[in-house]
Amino acid sequence: MKLFSLLSALLVLLISVVSLHFLQLDYWSNLRWSLSSQSSAVADLVVTNAYIYTSDANLPFADSMAVRNGRILRVGNCSSVVQQDLQRDGTKELNLEGKIIVPGLIDSHVHLIFGGLQMAQVELRGVNNKDEFVRRVQEAVRTKKQGSWVLGGGWNNDLWGGELPVASWIDDITPYNPVWLSRIDGHMGLANSMALQLAGITEYTEDPNGGAIMKTISGEPNGLLVDAAMKLLLSWIPEVSVDERREALVRASNLALMRGVTTVVDFGRYYPASSLEQSWEDFSDVYRWADTSGKMMIRVCLFFPMETWSRLLDLISKTGRALSQWIYLGGVKAFADGSLGSNSALFYEPYADEPHNYGIQVTELESIFNMTMASDRSGLQVAVHAIGDKANDLILDMYESVGSTNGMRDRRFRIEHAQHLAPGSAARFGEQGIVASMQIWMKISRMGGLSSSDSAFLPGWPDHLLDDADSAIKKLGLDRAQTGSYLFRSLLASNAQLAFGSDWPIVDINPLGSIRTAMKRIPPGWESAWISSECLTLNDALNACPRIRTPTHGSCFLAHAEPYSQNVSAEENHREYTISAARASFLEDDLGSLSPGKMADFVVLSNSWDEFAAEGSSSVEATYVGGLQVYP
Repeated sequence: MKLFSLLSALLVLLISVVSLHFLQLDYWSNLRWSLSSQSSAVADLVVTNAYIYTSDANLPFADSMAVRNGRILRVGNCSSVVQQDLQRDGTKELNLEGKIIVPGLIDSHVHLIFGGLQMAQVELRGVNNKDEFVRRVQEAVRTKKQGSWVLGGGWNNDLWGGELPVASWIDDITPYNPVWLSRIDGHMGLANSMALQLAGITEYTEDPNGGAIMKTISGEPNGLLVDAAMKLLLSWIPEVSVDERREALVRASNLALMRGVTTVVDFGRYYPASSLEQSWEDFSDVYRWADTSGKMMIRVCLFFPMETWSRLLDLISKTGRALSQWIYLGGVKAFADGSLGSNSALFYEPYADEPHNYGIQVTELESIFNMTMASDRSGLQVAVHAIGDKANDLILDMYESVGSTNGMRDRRFRIEHAQHLAPGSAARFGEQGIVASMQIWMKISRMGGLSSSDSAFLPGWPDHLLDDADSAIKKLGLDRAQTGSYLFRSLLASNAQLAFGSDWPIVDINPLGSIRTAMKRIPPGWESAWISSECLTLNDALNACPRIRTPTHGSCFLAHAEPYSQNVSAEENHREYTISAARASFLEDDLGSLSPGKMADFVVLSNSWDEFAAEGSSSVEATYVGGLQVYP
């Protein structure tokens, strides 16, 4: 009997040890794929004579790749892929003559349908003077019926010297139409007098919590509404139709594919003053419709307003996180502060150009804490928008407290933007295992009518990082702007995990252009880099954020990895530019690398690897999703 008990215990122990190995999701997923593929290992597509960067540490480079049923069947050299009896009649062969292939790029922060809608509205992006601003509004009014809304946005007052637009600029040309024009950052907008009157905003209207109604010296509203104050007007704008939103998805998806982006993390039409329902309406009316009708073109990971966390939890409990190969349910998002351009990002010290203004705490900290605690306890991923140094510290403190209370697990808390950090805060991202979801990408003056060459680096149109250079110095003062802004290298040196995104339509979707921005950091009109110590090498820019370690404060548990080194190869860095973006949203089982079993999403670049490495820029020649060419 004792012998039987001993053998039983040993058997249980053996099963447990083996199970630990098999429970590793990447291993199990790839093994399952490999086993199921052996019986019918015939490829739909074989790619040969390519310079394939796989983003897979087990095989960083290859020259051939086989695809079956939308997934990677095999990656390796020509002899191992082509000569393994993978080809039959009907197998397509693609000879790339030495061109680069990289995994499909992941944009870690967009507002996809909102951007698609803006592409059909008044485009003020790139306008650099008052006259052109007024002319574009006047041109749009000509096609509108009296009483209908004129909508648009993308204006940036820093491009014409900093003066903010006011209602009087456009009142004379819009006497019969209400107008709403959002600033490029989405945290401020301009209404004409008719729109203010319609919304009942007068000199007696008080500022709401988390927002501001800007007024003239005499106390009259001047047309500018900041953050939560925008809600006073936005509720009066008629909701766009379902058909318009579906068309917006198509426009936005085509633009993304043109730029080599095959997956986006979509934070929806959710801003501090917007309706909580819009993200859910787009999910049901647009995304689920597109999925069931076979009209999805890119993969999306959806985040929802944190106030609706229980609704998302109910949905995930019924469907799981992956609704299909196209739609993933990501997590929830909240706002800590506003933006630098709107003087509403929250700082420890006041704005240099507004000595009594420290910014705006858009959401009460107790509210964010309670929602984060509940969301995290339920297993949801949490992301919080924070731009100012004080806002970032508040959220880092909150994440540490929530992690300590709820216990160790792989939670991957995110801070969206993390633009301006106080001394010592960059190190906390690494210590706590926080994802810094940051924007370094490029914008261009127009979103429509783009040629294939536009997907290359476009000098003269940098945004977020480069647009903020002059603005940050003006608003924060030279010392603060030079010591705490866009600390890419400091974050990497602290073993923080970075995920790069565009924040489109705030910034144009152009991941390849962002590489040069991160490397050079030279704003238009400058002769030297803005904070040269934070410039990334090409390796860093391609890689972004690989070296995750176990945090010391209990907020997250991730795999051990090697310490940061400044002598990292380009291939290692590019691996993390793709795979790390996937990890930042728990998508690494299906996306982020060209590995057997994963989705066959990849991009063909127009030049050689040596040229790419030397110049830090390239252009998209073709984009494939699920092994099918979708651009051009």
